[in-house]
Amino acid sequence: MRRRSVVALTRRQPTVCRALFIFAAPSVTSDETVAVGGQVRLTCRVAESDNSSLQWSNTAQQTLYFGEKRALRDNRIQLYRSTSTELSITIDNVQLSDEGDYTCSIFTMPVRTARATVTVLGVPGKPQISGNEEAVQEGGEVTLTCTSTGSKPPAKLRWYQGDRELEGEAQGVCSDPGSLTYTVRSQVTLTVSRSDDNALITCAVDHESLASGDVKSSQALMFLHRTSNVQVKSLAPSNTFSLSFSLSPVRPTSYEWLKTDGELPPLAKVDGAFLRFEMLNKSDNGVYLCNADNGIGQSQGEYKLLVPPPRCPTPLFPGLPLAPPAPLLLLLPPLLDHAVIGGVVAVIVFILLCLLIVLGRYLIRHKGTYLTHEAKGSDDAPDADTAIINAEGGHSGAEDKKEYFI
Repeated sequence: MRRRSVVALTRRQPTVCRALFIFAAPSVTSDETVAVGGQVRLTCRVAESDNSSLQWSNTAQQTLYFGEKRALRDNRIQLYRSTSTELSITIDNVQLSDEGDYTCSIFTMPVRTARATVTVLGVPGKPQISGNEEAVQEGGEVTLTCTSTGSKPPAKLRWYQGDRELEGEAQGVCSDPGSLTYTVRSQVTLTVSRSDDNALITCAVDHESLASGDVKSSQALMFLHRTSNVQVKSLAPSNTFSLSFSLSPVRPTSYEWLKTDGELPPLAKVDGAFLRFEMLNKSDNGVYLCNADNGIGQSQGEYKLLVPPPRCPTPLFPGLPLAPPAPLLLLLPPLLDHAVIGGVVAVIVFILLCLLIVLGRYLIRHKGTYLTHEAKGSDDAPDADTAIINAEGGHSGAEDKKEYFI
């Protein structure tokens, strides 16, 4: 009776496979499966020892071990255990050529044999995704192809978008030239939309030599959509307005600037996504539009420009005119400190007050002297009439006129 067991193996942790034979009635055999690069152990046992030798032979009936003696010079094949009732050997770094039936013989009369079939799995390579080398227009379809080589038996390919499995279509199985492995292909067709932008599409290999999801490849969807969310913003204080837009695989290739109520101002210069003003004034007020085109479609952004009126300067001295005379502008430094100006004005006012006081005292002193000289003649007059005459300008003189009668 033969019993078959299959063990899934990986490259990372090659598992030892054992083929066990017990020469008793009934005899028992164990077929094993191993992945390329793994290790298999072949074990031959008898129930009782009659001093008969045990021997292992390969698929070409070449003797590998006869008891403890190596018969074939292959360093991959090593003796694991040899007793009167057991002969176990191991084969490292198993290759596809090692697949086949191995024979354990016990040299009795007659010679008895038992066979073990070793199946070697070809480990599939990492899948390759093709078909999205160029961006697809929004709303169009894209067909992706996934290819994996080196599997034995042929692997299965599965498609996923995120965690959601997609329905793919197998494209056939081909034998790899000069090998026992196979190449498998699968396709999936998608209708792309804006929500699929940069979505990851994954192709995973499903094979008994691999753990679930152990080998896979992913690719981000790349498709075209028209430029959207166009916005115009001011780059103050440079008097420049720029255009911003949502990301797209194809950036805008042309720009058009317009003014809703007429032509662009003469001092406005168009520089691609920029509109520059050498100088802003109230005549530039209005709504400006920018049309961006990336070859797939157009989008438009707008900006309402309001140039504020000029601000009136604050006078340095309340009560004085806002625009001082030209000579004053030339005398005052442009950045003269307010405290210095106040000090100068205070000194000037002080000097003027001093001059007024001196001039007043001078006038008062000279007026008193004049009055004193006018009243001097009345003090020496003998009577009132004479005093009046002297006050009116008459003078007694050094000598009075005298009249003599003869």
